Amino acid sequence: MSHSIDETFLSLPLRAAADAALQVARDLGATHADVRVERLREQDVSLRDGRLQSLSDDLDVGIAVRVVHDGTWGFASSPDVTPDEAARLAREAVSVARVAKPLNHQPVELADEPVHADATWVSAYDVDPFAVDPKDKVALFEDWSRRLLGHDEVDHVDVHLQQALENKFYADLSGTTTTQQRVRLQPQVTGTRVDPGGGFETMRTIAPPVGRGWEYLTTVWDWDDELAQMPERLVEKAKASSVEPGRYDLVIDPTNLWLTIHESIGHATELDRALGYEAAYAGTSFATIDQLGSLRYGSDLMHVTGDRVTPYGLSTIGFDDEGVAAQQWDIVRGGTLVGYQLDRRMARQNAAVLGTDRSNGCSFADSPHHVPVQRMPNVSLQPLAGGPSTEELIAGVERGIYVVGDKSWSIDMQRYNFQFTGQRFYEIRSGRLVGQLRDVAYQATTTEFWGSMEAVGGPQTYLLGGAFNCGKAQPGQVAAVTHGCPAALFRNVNILNTVREAGR
Repeated sequence: MSHSIDETFLSLPLRAAADAALQVARDLGATHADVRVERLREQDVSLRDGRLQSLSDDLDVGIAVRVVHDGTWGFASSPDVTPDEAARLAREAVSVARVAKPLNHQPVELADEPVHADATWVSAYDVDPFAVDPKDKVALFEDWSRRLLGHDEVDHVDVHLQQALENKFYADLSGTTTTQQRVRLQPQVTGTRVDPGGGFETMRTIAPPVGRGWEYLTTVWDWDDELAQMPERLVEKAKASSVEPGRYDLVIDPTNLWLTIHESIGHATELDRALGYEAAYAGTSFATIDQLGSLRYGSDLMHVTGDRVTPYGLSTIGFDDEGVAAQQWDIVRGGTLVGYQLDRRMARQNAAVLGTDRSNGCSFADSPHHVPVQRMPNVSLQPLAGGPSTEELIAGVERGIYVVGDKSWSIDMQRYNFQFTGQRFYEIRSGRLVGQLRDVAYQATTTEFWGSMEAVGGPQTYLLGGAFNCGKAQPGQVAAVTHGCPAALFRNVNILNTVREAGR
């Protein structure tokens, strides 16, 4: 179902405010200026044991003006979306650039981008979640909670839903104007079992966050099946044997592998991080730009793309926050690092090494009051055409573990040494699943791990995973990101026993 841009957003003086700011910036000698008007509505619903704990509905509206003046950035923002305030912000942004000029030793130059005039983009969804009565949401989650609490082995149930409706208007001195709207949501259900001795175990649904509407809660994902199986899986997990540490072959489900992609590939191939711009906060990257075209990231089967166009992706958009059109590109091809995530400044500054002088659309700000920074797109491991099913991958393992669902993780500041846990771990013997294990974490270096990937599943195993809370920058910003991947087979991976590692 196609939707139109929300009329309450269009009723704001978008073009009048942009025209006022851009004219002032031009008159004051800015070589670049852009204006963003944003409205972000977020609603969270939480239930504990079938009872409503919280329901919040927040709205953030504002306007931001960013300029390049005498080779230096300037920025100003305000919650007051009016032409007069926009003009004032333009003057303030130029003033900020003038003050910062003595500290700037590298003049700002931006990659060229074709003009996109009067462009409109709306994400793909059927039912606006904000059009659904909160009472109906609570009633659905009460029903889910009752189903789980009706099982003798489930002692507590938590249900949490995050929803967002984001509108953005962008205009710059080149003549680009874009108006966009996108919807996203993240539902989670967690069951807890408390044993007589006071210990406990949890099991969380593996349904990923998506760029969809309310239909995801009613018709798209099979919630009935997942909720029906949760109690039995939780009991099996609680009673499972603790893993014996050592080397195992792993078949990793996309519900777990997406997070390993996010941490070891997504963050590592942010060019600003690789160049050291995030060193003081988020860290750097082992995948430095001097290794572009030569770094062996993984096995020959490894094909990783970046994009802003995947249907229902959390990073999917029509245009980024610098007016760059959405696109797709290769990051790792044939196991070799061949690309990075770029904004317009990173693209121009490193064009000679990158072999391109165009941004691939990775500029994003999570609020009108924050400066856009280079942020992660959809970063995905591509499936193998005609590749095996998950069952066929498992059948090829003599001694191993099948990993399902994400949980905790740890990775160093260069995105190189890591360990990951999961929701469920199944022991594989002679090509068959023989029951769950517990206390499992897989540990490796990034290149060792991806180099051990021996088989990649076919399109039938492919799934989009992701998160709402990818953090970066100072002041901190949060972005929702998607990572698609198939199931995959990794040989001879080091497995830790998390209880023993903790000294218990």
